Amino acid sequence: MTEPATALVSAPDPAAAPEPAVVRVVILADDLIWATRLASIVRAAGAGATVANAPDRFAVALPEADAVLVDLAARRADPFAAIAAAIEASLPVVAVGAHEDIAARKRALAAGARRVYAYSKLFEDGPRTIAAWLGLPAPADPR
Repeated sequence: MTEPATALVSAPDPAAAPEPAVVRVVILADDLIWATRLASIVRAAGAGATVANAPDRFAVALPEADAVLVDLAARRADPFAAIAAAIEASLPVVAVGAHEDIAARKRALAAGARRVYAYSKLFEDGPRTIAAWLGLPAPADPR
């Protein structure tokens, strides 16, 4: 009779450097194309991204977040209430919106957003902008 094969499992090396923690960003955006693009930008910046496209999903994702990115054009959720909820949870928040919507920008800042970026800014230099906000190293330029 032969002995059964056993898998060799080694214990982690205690001297090895720990894996760096991934910054988790919750994105409130309900437009599928824009939500996908924002998630790609956040991931390219070196962070993890969770898209919440409705208030209940945002509420579930918020406790696991390290930061929040809010699309001011969200229609299924109140973006300003989302900003306030994130601030109450002591999370850093930035928002993104149309550059010409001054009223929404002012409301977002009043609700506690640290900054409101124009869509064009994130289209042009999104990963670097988000990495800088999160205090992450600047990603390599894909060009």
